[in-house]
Amino acid sequence: MNRLLPPLPITKRYVLGLFISLKHITANVVDRKTGRVAVSASSVEKSLKDGMDCGRACNVKAAAAVGEVLAVRLKVDGLHREPIYANPSKEIEKKGFKNESKVWAIFNALRFHGVNLQLDSGERDPPR
Repeated sequence: MNRLLPPLPITKRYVLGLFISLKHITANVVDRKTGRVAVSASSVEKSLKDGMDCGRACNVKAAAAVGEVLAVRLKVDGLHREPIYANPSKEIEKKGFKNESKVWAIFNALRFHGVNLQLDSGERDPPR
């Protein structure tokens, strides 16, 4: 018998992924059901790039701006009430350099703008 099995339910449908380099920050919300990026924001975008005139010294400000733009785009697409999952420790440890303040700036901006951000259990609270 060659029966097709129903697809497994995806418990964490929308997942936030961050890409942080020394110069740029990109945040993507991936729809795991379709495997596509649902919403994205990046410091490379002309509108954000032109608004940030302080260069490398303002990485935390740029991260917060990326988080704000992402939150607005999630609201426009109607996804801000859907649970968006993120793993802070994984995002902080990426690339081997310290980017904790940038990661928390993005998370805090998303939360401040009403996005239903769900941090993986067992994570510590953000710095105050």
